Amino acid sequence: MAGHFEATPGGGAAVALDEVEIAILRSLAVQLLELIGPGDQPADGDDPLAALFAEGPSEPPSDPALARLFPEAYGDEDTELRAASAEFRRFTENDLRTRKRDDALVVVRTLDALTPGGDGAAVLTLTADESRSWLGSLNDLRLTIGTRLEVSDDDGSEDGSLYRLPDSDPRKPMVMAYLWLGALQETLVETLMP
Repeated sequence: MAGHFEATPGGGAAVALDEVEIAILRSLAVQLLELIGPGDQPADGDDPLAALFAEGPSEPPSDPALARLFPEAYGDEDTELRAASAEFRRFTENDLRTRKRDDALVVVRTLDALTPGGDGAAVLTLTADESRSWLGSLNDLRLTIGTRLEVSDDDGSEDGSLYRLPDSDPRKPMVMAYLWLGALQETLVETLMP
């Protein structure tokens, strides 16, 4: 089980993590929460029902990582498509942000609930719903880190060149986290497949 998810009864998953892995995963999830932002909460006295129907932004985020997490729906080739994307974003981005925040919070909360043993290791056991939240958050973390590393499908960045970075390269820790998260994500997907 060390280093990869395994299926548990009821559609969940479990993985053994050491204290360093726990700390890294928690830190990355908190950073993702900070990147996504706190969300628009109704002010005291405001109608919470009205907040459910609040419109979101119509412009894409300027931060490349956020733009990757909240992409254009229809591209930006012409004025008509840009207008359709803006309209789609206005009515969907707030809900998408909420879901991404909720997924990251599940990661933080499940890690915080762990009781490491004397060696600092613990087995993280997730329900089926928690597993889906973890899968979403692992994907968001990889997209964010991949964007920061300027990884793209077109440039062959995942062809092994990331493995060959010298230890002196300042991107090396981020690359190692990116690859590790990918391995965790892959085993979680395999675990959740029927």
